[in-house]
Amino acid sequence: MARSSMQKKKILLVMKELLEKTDENNPLSIAELISMLSDNGISAERKSIYHDIEVLKEFGIDIESRRGQPSGYYVASRDFELPELKLLVDAVQCTRFITKKKSEELIRKLENLASKSEAVQLQRQVFVVNRNKTMNENIYYNVDKIHTAISQNAKVRFQYYEWTVAKEMRLRREGMFYEISPWALTWDDENYYMIGYDLAGNVIKHYRVDKMIKLEVMKRPREGKELFARFDLVSYSQKIFGMFSGKEEELRLICKNSLAGVMIDRFGRDVSLHPAGDDSFVLTVRVSVSQQFFGWLFALGDQVKIESPAWVVEQFKGQIISVEGGYK
Repeated sequence: MARSSMQKKKILLVMKELLEKTDENNPLSIAELISMLSDNGISAERKSIYHDIEVLKEFGIDIESRRGQPSGYYVASRDFELPELKLLVDAVQCTRFITKKKSEELIRKLENLASKSEAVQLQRQVFVVNRNKTMNENIYYNVDKIHTAISQNAKVRFQYYEWTVAKEMRLRREGMFYEISPWALTWDDENYYMIGYDLAGNVIKHYRVDKMIKLEVMKRPREGKELFARFDLVSYSQKIFGMFSGKEEELRLICKNSLAGVMIDRFGRDVSLHPAGDDSFVLTVRVSVSQQFFGWLFALGDQVKIESPAWVVEQFKGQIISVEGGYK
């Protein structure tokens, strides 16, 4: 190999070694770098290594020298600090819509952004949380295709499935393809959802991305632009409980003061709260009335009461009676 080519390779090897193996507690000495180069068939003098390090620093790599023991050179900062990588690893590991296999692949890639000694700490993080994972390996690519369709103003088509008691996948609508105009993606209750316009029903619907198979980006333009021009994704997510739809209604709830934080967390800081005595407040909010909403409400116990409308009060009472009847 020509000398110029060897020199180019030499500085790349020095950079790779520093990025992969060093941090503040694990520096590499000049002697160790020379030994590494020798193992790769390149002879080098101390002076040339010092020069390479200066060139890498000018290039933008934050290389520092450590005077104490152990002494040597190390990469002091990276695009992602270790706490940030731990946060990303935890997010990947805990996210249900990413399969176990894809989680492991992503985490290995994140480990490459840290030194080897720091990567060990990321590997420990993998086993901190053990969550159920989706089994649809295609979700990773479905999300990308939906983003592509949105950017290209195109419709998508897909088959949609559900699970049977026998733990078998069963296609909905006897396997017929859904043709939907995607307008947004949202992450709710540990699942990814596509929000889109269904021309057949002239309505906005949402679909779990991990339950889609054979997803394709169509060569047909999206519909529903007029509806989505006034669509508020945040408001939609606040109204839908567990992404289960129902009749939208404005509710008036009487809540104990201790629930103020719960209501603000759920409905946002702009929600209407008005005092109702010394220990309670009135909450007025629009929600999609569903069994999932009633379940959320029931979990709050006697700390909250539906005041109006009357039909929602009666439906909630009927739900309580129905559940009670199952235990008689």
